[in-house]
Amino acid sequence: MKLRRLLRAALRSIGRNRLRSLLTALGIVIGVAAVIVMVALGRGAQLRIESEISALGRNMLTVFSGASQFGGVSRGVGSVPTLTLADAERLREDATLLSWVSPSVRTGAQAVAGGTNWPTTVYGVMPDYLEVREWKVAEGEVFGEREGRAGAKVALLGATVARELFGEGSAVGERVRIGSVPFRVVGVLAPKGVSGFGADQDDVVLAPIGAVLGRLTRPNAPIQLHLSVASFDRMKEAEAEAREILRASHRLGEAEEDDFTIRSQADLASAATATTETLTLLLGGVAAVSLLVGGIGIMNIMLVSVTERTREIGIRLAVGARSRDILLQFLLEALALTVGGALLGILLGLGAAKLFELGGRFQTAPEPGSILLATAVAVATGLVFGIAPARRAANLDPIEALRHE
Repeated sequence: MKLRRLLRAALRSIGRNRLRSLLTALGIVIGVAAVIVMVALGRGAQLRIESEISALGRNMLTVFSGASQFGGVSRGVGSVPTLTLADAERLREDATLLSWVSPSVRTGAQAVAGGTNWPTTVYGVMPDYLEVREWKVAEGEVFGEREGRAGAKVALLGATVARELFGEGSAVGERVRIGSVPFRVVGVLAPKGVSGFGADQDDVVLAPIGAVLGRLTRPNAPIQLHLSVASFDRMKEAEAEAREILRASHRLGEAEEDDFTIRSQADLASAATATTETLTLLLGGVAAVSLLVGGIGIMNIMLVSVTERTREIGIRLAVGARSRDILLQFLLEALALTVGGALLGILLGLGAAKLFELGGRFQTAPEPGSILLATAVAVATGLVFGIAPARRAANLDPIEALRHE
């Protein structure tokens, strides 16, 4: 009951100076809101990157052809054709940790249908490519393994290409000329949207690699291999197995370097998420400084309050209040200001995060952990910075306090 009376007294004191109390708690409000918003933005960015990487295909390994040099200058990976369709067959037959294997070759071409044309990117692939990329067909069907091996002139259109060439009409069964080669459309791919690099993933045409290689590209164009690992936990093992099989296929000696490059989707995801996690921590740390500033503000205002209420404190001490009662009352005032500020900060932070998301440019993901942490730090800040004013009030001499004007 005594604690309840002290709490009521603390709340009455805060209520008598509503504007000053609000301004006192403003630092805590802004600090808590800033922590919540910054962490939500950082976590949202992380989820967005993970989603975009998943859109490329989870558990995916990509093998690039070797790099060539001209005049001492490297032309980068994929500049010399060291991979072959036989390598893909070897991996499909010998690898135990791979679910799907597809070679691919890429080129740019003009797609023409009727009186409409559209510049796009053409990928020569095998049907497994869609399994590796986890890409569904929205309309029609995927060309089969037999068509893929025979190099049949059939094609799958990305959603953007289908829309630009055929508008709202169905593209399935229609004829499309890609470059100078006629293809029959057997399906339209489900939309994937824009990648994290700003590229339209739906502005593509997929066709059997045998129909693209040599017809739309030169016969010895460098190819890539796309591999899907059965389990994410075994990505490293699968990469090592694929490297061993390819080295044996290329008859490379122990002292010879790889004439290909393997890149793991897991490595890309880890690097990207590590960057966003670091950024989130940095933003959260910067925002947390506001809590420190808010705590200092509470201490300053509470010290002013002690000076203003010196006579009141003297009267309380004169009628029997103990020093610890005065100490507890002022601590409760600081704590009430902090908790109230933290609650307002939570509402403001969640509201601001929602506004960022509604704006369409940002994805946010408020973290319950960050909300609890910000609230706990705010309460601790209030207690720590409320001790000095409370002790000063509790240590006042009753006689001197009563004489105070």
